[in-house]
Amino acid sequence: MPVEVILPKVDMDMATGQISRWFVTEGSVVKQGDVLFEIETDKAAMEIDAPASGILLDVTGKEGVDIPVGAPVAWIYADGEAYGADAVAKQDEAPISPLVGEMSAKPTEGGAVPPASHSAAPASGLPAISPTRGEISQSPLGARATPLARRLAREAGIVLSNIAGTGPYGRVVKADIDAAIANATPRVAPEAPAAAVASAPAPKAMSDDQVLKLFAEGSYELVPHDSMRKTIARRLVEAKSTIPHFYLTLDCELDALLALRTQLNAAAPVKKTEKGEVPAYKLSVNDMVIKAMAMALMAVPDANASWTDSAMVKHKHADVGVAVSIPGGLITPIIRHADEKTLSTISNEMKDLASRARSRKLKPEEYQGGTTAVSNLGMFGIKDFAAVINPPHATILAVGAGEQRAVVKNGEIKIANVMSVTLSTDHRAVDGALGAELLGAFKRKIENPMGMLV
Repeated sequence: MPVEVILPKVDMDMATGQISRWFVTEGSVVKQGDVLFEIETDKAAMEIDAPASGILLDVTGKEGVDIPVGAPVAWIYADGEAYGADAVAKQDEAPISPLVGEMSAKPTEGGAVPPASHSAAPASGLPAISPTRGEISQSPLGARATPLARRLAREAGIVLSNIAGTGPYGRVVKADIDAAIANATPRVAPEAPAAAVASAPAPKAMSDDQVLKLFAEGSYELVPHDSMRKTIARRLVEAKSTIPHFYLTLDCELDALLALRTQLNAAAPVKKTEKGEVPAYKLSVNDMVIKAMAMALMAVPDANASWTDSAMVKHKHADVGVAVSIPGGLITPIIRHADEKTLSTISNEMKDLASRARSRKLKPEEYQGGTTAVSNLGMFGIKDFAAVINPPHATILAVGAGEQRAVVKNGEIKIANVMSVTLSTDHRAVDGALGAELLGAFKRKIENPMGMLV
């Protein structure tokens, strides 16, 4: 049987993906582990390897086209394996297993086929053979369908074998399930309360036509959303709709931190590179913010959590995501175990992650998960703002610009470098007092930065 090559799910939020380019052509001989094609998701580009060795045929996945996760994009045939019409002929000549339509055992020396261990199915119940690949198109156990289509059918109570698939080789796809649901008679579960059925529908956003009617024709141009923008929009709506945000803001004095940063950068050893001798590290204020946030979470462990409906997820390490602006949107690469890493390690790791994020070369594990996040707009002169929590985090710290301000010390007005920060918190996981405790721990680390060196 040929091995199916599918479009894999390489991102937690991925529903579709695009093949940005094929590295091999149809009819090529490939080995297991060879790179077949590159997937472009909304966040990264990933190379996909061959799942088996053989000849690549029946390539259906086209470059630059949205393809559902789990959909087949090609098949790999073993050397000498029948293909096309020859496959059909050989399948027709062979006996069929009475259970799932697979090939039965070879004839014995006497030419007779060993009897099956189960009673044979009637001829009318034999599954059909695909005329293209010689595979079983469907069997008594169910029709061919994508994993997404199977899940949707199961949730809707739809029998797959009753649906004519419109996907490659008759495969049932999501669109087929959607059509079946649309044509079905609406059903209400017997146990559903009458009040719930009669409740008013949730408010909907303005349609595209409603928005465009508000502007004069010819006064605008339409720029279609790419997959990244769509994902960002969906996750932001999800976050603001399902997470009860509340916000805490305070000011941190930076003079001690800026002085320490200057000393550490001046003491950085020199390393040789292709571009000559350069410092082994160059700390930024943001590097020290990451470290301070990680240490604050370890000092207030109850705030280092994620909410689920069944339990509170208490994290053992502080994995800090850092918002990075990239063309068309943003991504949040993660500094794992930031509480245990030195400032120089955090600095160099952050530079590498940010560089690869902008070229969409991050691996999924480098931007998925995390226990909190930091979003810094201080470099743009923003004084303060409130960030949207990125699930499954329970907190995100919005960092404003450091600037000279007048402060009162011992009854006298002094000039100090001050930075405003705002902690957005999921009230389900972190209550007000706990959030204030976390932000207070962060402020102490920023204003007494020597504690980040021990």
